Parts: sequence; structure tokens; C-alpha cells
Amino acid sequence: MKSSAKLFLFVIISFLLTSNITAGEAENLMMQANSLYKNNQYEKSVDVYNRVLELGYESEAVYFNLGNSYFRLGKLGMAILYYEKARKLAPDDEDINYNLLIANARTVDRIKELPKLFFIEWWDVTVTFFSVNNWLMFVIIFYYLLLLTIAGYFLIRNVRIQRLLAYWGMANFVILILLSLLLFARINREEATDFGILIKSTITAKQSPNEKSGDLFVIHEGIKFEIEDRLDNWAKIKLADGKVGWLPENSFEKI
Repeated sequence: MKSSAKLFLFVIISFLLTSNITAGEAENLMMQANSLYKNNQYEKSVDVYNRVLELGYESEAVYFNLGNSYFRLGKLGMAILYYEKARKLAPDDEDINYNLLIANARTVDRIKELPKLFFIEWWDVTVTFFSVNNWLMFVIIFYYLLLLTIAGYFLIRNVRIQRLLAYWGMANFVILILLSLLLFARINREEATDFGILIKSTITAKQSPNEKSGDLFVIHEGIKFEIEDRLDNWAKIKLADGKVGWLPENSFEKI
């Protein structure tokens, strides 16, 4: 075997062994963190869940459990942050949505969202109903169904079945196009828009990215907002009711 081939094989084997060791370590840490949480050792469980994330493993379960630990510690902003991270991966999970609802009910601010046109609101709800991975799975399924339909049309000689396959193929193609649009819209939404959660108990938004600039409004821990721009160590944020101001970046965490 040539030296280059040996080196390639060594790299592959090392990667597989490292991956298996890391996966096993993450699983053990998850079990340890879950046990700490059950024994009301919430600060220690937070540390261990964070060690799981440091290994490069992220999942709705890790984020959800981390959110629960922070909630028990009374750190509302951090709890909402990790519930939001969990919902981003599993938007239709009932437990995540319920706990997020409970946490949001404990926030001080009651921001009334600006009304949207009904078709824009319907589109937003539809696009965010599933995660990127879910929409991608649907696209792949209908793509292979279309391939099978085309293959069946040319392989089956029965005219009646061919006609049914032709109708289904056209419908399948339309569904595939619609699902692809929803997938790209979901990806674009995540890449084009950043959201943050305030982790400071109280802060005053400024007119410009300067501590000496004028005050605009006061917001409290746990509030969610859109991040529109960044400058030095400041971020321009937009609330659901349309208010815009600047916050220091160390006052919030990005979802």
C-alpha cells in the first residue's frame, strides 16, 4: 500500500474513532446532567449541559433541558434563550412550546406586535411551522416519489395506469415546487434575520451606539427582538411593536 493511501486510511480510522469517543462522552454527560437536574442540582446541570454543547453536539433535547435548568435557577432570560434555540430545531414540539409560553408569561414587558396583512401572516406561520430539516425531508420524499412515478410511467404498459401516473406526476411536481419554495423561504428567514433575547434584568435602549446618547425606552429580561445591525460593541434592535434602539452586545444573547 502506498504511503499516501496509508495516511488517508489512518485519517479516516482516526476520525471514526474520535467521533465514536466524542459521541459516547456526550451521551454520558447528558445522563450525568439529567441526573443532576432530577436531584435539584441545577447549577451543576447547567455546567454539564454546556460541556455537551462544547463537544459540538446540539439538539432540541440539550437546549430544552438547559432552558429548564436556567428556569429553575430563576434566570428567565437564559431560559427563554434556550427554549427558543430548542424551538428553532423542533418548532412543533409541544413541551418546548408550552415551557416557552410559561417563561414568556413571567416577563415584565408586554409588547403588542404590529398587525400584519393576513396573507403575510399566513405565509410566516406556514414557513415557520416546520424546521429546515423537516422541509428538506419533505422535499427529498416528493423528489424520489416523482422519480418513481416517471419510472413507473415508462415501465408500465397499461394505458389506464399510465394516465393515472401522469396525473399524479404533475400533481407531485407542483407539490415539490411548493415544498422547495417553503424550504428556501425557511432557510432565507434563518439566514437573513437574527433574533436576540435580553439576559440583563433591565436596560435602556439608546438613540445611537453610544452610552452618552439619549434614552429611548426601557426593556426587561427575557424580551425577544430582531437584530437589525451591529456597530463596534453595539447592536441595533427592533421590537415586535416597531420600536428601534441600540443595545450593548453584552446585554443579550443571539438565538
